[in-house]
Amino acid sequence: MHKPRAEDAVTSLHDLSAVDLIAGYRAKQFSPSEVLEDLLAHIAVWEPHLKALYAFDPEGARAAAKASTARWSGGEPSGPLDGVPVTIKDNIATKGVPVPLGAASVTLVPADKDAPPAARLREAGAIIFAKTTMPDYGMLSSGLSSFHALARNPWDLAKNPGGSSAGAGAAAAAGYGPLHLGTDIGGSIRLPAGWCGLVGLKPSLGRVPIDPPYVGRVAGPLTRTVDDCALMMSVLARPDRRDGMSLPPDNINWKALEKSPRKLRLGLMLDLGVGQKLEKPVRAVAMKAAKAFESAGAVVTAIDGILTREMLDGLDNFWRARMWDDLAKLSPDAQARVLPYIFKWGASGAKLSGVDVIRGFNQTMAIRTAAAKLFYELDYVISPTAPNVNYPAEFASPLNDPMRPFEHICYTVPWNMSENPAISINGGFDDKGFPIGVQIVGRRFDDIGVLGMAKAFEGLRGPQRPWPQPPAK
Repeated sequence: MHKPRAEDAVTSLHDLSAVDLIAGYRAKQFSPSEVLEDLLAHIAVWEPHLKALYAFDPEGARAAAKASTARWSGGEPSGPLDGVPVTIKDNIATKGVPVPLGAASVTLVPADKDAPPAARLREAGAIIFAKTTMPDYGMLSSGLSSFHALARNPWDLAKNPGGSSAGAGAAAAAGYGPLHLGTDIGGSIRLPAGWCGLVGLKPSLGRVPIDPPYVGRVAGPLTRTVDDCALMMSVLARPDRRDGMSLPPDNINWKALEKSPRKLRLGLMLDLGVGQKLEKPVRAVAMKAAKAFESAGAVVTAIDGILTREMLDGLDNFWRARMWDDLAKLSPDAQARVLPYIFKWGASGAKLSGVDVIRGFNQTMAIRTAAAKLFYELDYVISPTAPNVNYPAEFASPLNDPMRPFEHICYTVPWNMSENPAISINGGFDDKGFPIGVQIVGRRFDDIGVLGMAKAFEGLRGPQRPWPQPPAK
């Protein structure tokens, strides 16, 4: 574990929230160029240990920061994120940068345009200084990749940051600026958020336009604070016609985060009856979160999980077949470059019948039905984000078994299939100081309510530990 040092007591520019950066620019306390230089110096110390970044572009960032500094000096910022440093996950296209999807088997071709979330951030004036690493095809909750170096968790370099938004989680926890963009199809934003002590929002499906769209796949923020998460959403949720599943534009006031839990009906979901066993420190943190909401006037009831063994195995079969569809199109040489864990998992999909795959896909509708029934009676659900506290950096998944790859996503994956908004926020720590995430889930389309509940929890959860610092030289 990395202990905070005395010289780090004063908040550095790279540790400021996006909200505070914008206020500082407006008050001319510091400039985007000054913030970027402080950030680059900080990254230079951390990155050899974390390996969080891909397509790192300091000179391009310096040019963008210089232009932003000039705009702020003239009192004419270009958008709500002008001059704020941002990272973007490998699999979200940015113009001119190849999209390897974390896999050495992918042919590297520069993207011809920004994908919708990247375009919205750039239009808002954000400084995209790097992309972040991910595992092969985004199908691992890990920093392990056949293309990128192994990403590690800044809270403990021997541990995994989670995934598939692995580099984004590591970068956010290490203070590589305030805003990081990830994607989530089964927990890939929330799991790194939970294991890295962050706020990670999986929005309602379609709230953030994305390209290419897919069942359950969303893009969303990884930040240190709920306010920054909401600020990022105010930009990301703007429309883009490239996503045929995007929601109609909605006049959501992303600043309206004040929400009282009083009289709200919350379900506490602990033991699921499927997947990895819930570890004691994680259970204790989730229980403490529920009691905090109860003390604020919420009505909390223990509830059963909605995921069944049949649902989880069905999803696994469906995704194996989907993965094999991609892998089967590769040459033998390219197949040999795929991470062995992923190839073994995907290749098993070739043995499934068409009926097996359809039965698997149909479990998405069973999950959606179960979620709708659950939220008929409840306003929000509280649960752990993951069943375990942490696991080794070198593992592809907590169990490290390609035949049991999804035992750890039973708290997160239902809400992708049901399209409900879900957020992970740090709820506490184990006895070694490692962060443990709590998940808050809301009804479909209630993204602002989920953010409001997370904001309320920020005020209820008690003091937090200092963010990790780079290892001493």
